[in-house]
Order: sequence, then C-alpha cells, then structure tokens
Amino acid sequence: MSKRKVTSSDVAEKAGVSQATVSMVLNRKYNVSFSRETVERVEQAARELGYQLPSRKNRKENKKEKLIVVFCPTLTSPYYVLLLQGIESVANEQGYGVFICNTQRDAALEEKYLRMMSTVRPQGIIYTCNPHPDFQKQVEETAREIPLVIISNKEKTTTVDAINQDNTVVGRLMARHLLNLGHRDVAFITPPLTKRQWQRSKRIDGFVKEFEKEGLKGHVIIKAADESMDRQLPRMDSEYSMGYALTMELLSEGTHFTAIAGQNDMMAFGAIDALQEARIHVPKDVSVIGCDNIFYSGIRRMSLTTIEHFVALKGRDACDIIIRKIDTNNKFYMGIQPTSLYNIEYTPKLIVRRTTAYAKIGKGFPGKNK
Repeated sequence: MSKRKVTSSDVAEKAGVSQATVSMVLNRKYNVSFSRETVERVEQAARELGYQLPSRKNRKENKKEKLIVVFCPTLTSPYYVLLLQGIESVANEQGYGVFICNTQRDAALEEKYLRMMSTVRPQGIIYTCNPHPDFQKQVEETAREIPLVIISNKEKTTTVDAINQDNTVVGRLMARHLLNLGHRDVAFITPPLTKRQWQRSKRIDGFVKEFEKEGLKGHVIIKAADESMDRQLPRMDSEYSMGYALTMELLSEGTHFTAIAGQNDMMAFGAIDALQEARIHVPKDVSVIGCDNIFYSGIRRMSLTTIEHFVALKGRDACDIIIRKIDTNNKFYMGIQPTSLYNIEYTPKLIVRRTTAYAKIGKGFPGKNK
C-alpha cells in the first residue's frame, strides 16, 4: 500500500494555522504580512512532514519569468557571436528565452539596461564582458537578487559568479610561440587601449613580458587604434579594418619586424591582407598570429595560427551556472538558502596553422630592414 501524499491541510493542522496561511507562507506571498513565529512554525511543520509544493504553482510564473538577459557590447564580432551561441544552446535546451541587450560599449546605454532589470525581473543575467567600472557595484548588488554571471577577464576576487580568462597567460602564449620560431622584432596590433577595455592591455602586458624575459625589452612595437574607434557604432568589418589600417601604418613607418600579433583573429586577417597588398608573403616574410580561434581561422585558405580559449564553452558554462542557481533557489523554498560562488577558468591552447614560420635572421619585410 502506497504512502499517502502529504497535503497543505496536513501542514496547516500540524502548524495550527489555516490552509490559506500555509499556501501564502510556502509560496512566499510577501504582500501579506505574517509574524516570524508563524512563518517558522509553518516551515518547520512542512519540513517534518516532507511536504512539497505542487509543481503547478510555477506554471504561470514560468511563462512569465523563464528569461535570461545577456549584456553584450557588440553583435558584430565573431567572438561575441560564439559566446551567444553557447548561451542560447543551453537556454533553449532548458526552455529559457534569451534577451540580448546590445550596449554598443556605451556607458549610458548599459546604465539604462541595468535600470530596466528591476522592472523586467529576468531569472538570470549574463555579462559577456566586464561591466563598465562605474557600474561594478550596481552589478554586484543586482547579483544578490538575481543569478548573474560575468564572462570576465581575470583581475581580482569578486562576489559575482564568473567565467574567467587570464589574458596575461594568453599574451605569453602568443609571444612564446613567436620566440620559439626565432622572432625577435615583432609588432602587436590592437583596438583602442581604453580604461573600459583594460583586458586588452593585459594581453599585451603578457606578450611584452615574455619578450622581456628573453632580454628583448623594446623589441615589441605596440600599435593601437585611436580611442574614437570604440565610440563609433561597430560594423561587421570594424576589427578587420583596424588590423588592416594599423598594419599599413607600420609598413609606411618602415619599422623592422618579422611577425605581427593581432589582439584577435579579425585584426590578424586585416594584417594579412595589408601585408599581401604590399606584396609581403605570409609567413615567408612576416608571420601572423591571432587569438580566439573563430570559425574563419580554421578555413583552409585562411589557416590562421591562433589561441583557442574555448569561447563557445564559456557561454554554455555561464548559462549552466544561471540555471543551476535558479533550480537551487526554487528547491530551497524554506529556511536559509545555500550560498555558492562559481569561478571557472579554461587553460588557453595554441593552435599552430600556416601563418607562422621560422624567422629569417636579419630580415623583416622586403626593403624595410634596419
């Protein structure tokens, strides 16, 4: 004979309150006020009896609230497209909708979206980059109310769940590959090095320090785009165009280098096209390395040497953390909820393809040697 299912009436009888009170307390109807003693008595009775809330209680709420909001600085970069694909794949599997807030790297727009969260009340929020420094405190406060994950660039301990990336390690890995191939004079091209985009500087710092470790201080040329570029509305070819333009500047200046490192793969593609237009062969004359391992990098004709740091998996992990925390909050409807802080970090991996080769000692690009 099966055991009779515990009902709210059983809880009400044990706690000495009405069935309506049990329903409101356990369903957390906070618009109705109960004394602490009453709440504790009801929760204690429910625990002792093993009472579980009927699943139908969430049916209406789920239709309204199964939403994850994603803050994204641009929708034109393949890197962020990869992140979003990872996020959406998990969200769709679990029946969640995804709403994307494209901040366009505009602080005012980011602040506007943050203010909207108190009205929208999504079940989770994912930042695909570090929040603007001015809003860090606000983001941390939001994370206390709503599960929130930052796909961040490792800098300091935070109270927010994070998928971390140590960009100094990425930079060192790029530099070490070029050093092992005998490159001693190199250039690093990058989007603007602004306070907001400090993670770009971290990658360069790692790159430069690896060269300094070999006694090659001053052998890395840093070429950054003007800060105004980050204030423009991004285009599909923004990063490619920056890579092309910066490489053309390097060529016009006549500086000696045997390799170029791009802050990301799209900049590296721009560099390759600029070099080829100047009839400089890659990698025979100049090697090129990128970062992110986007889809185009693996195409046979491109075959770009790059750094894989598992972008799509980071998106999946971020969404997994959100859903895990939502599920935990739903299950622990009584008493103190558990506190947890997730911090995931992948080890970047060098992907060697056909755009890097051994340096020709004493030679850089044709006709520009010192």
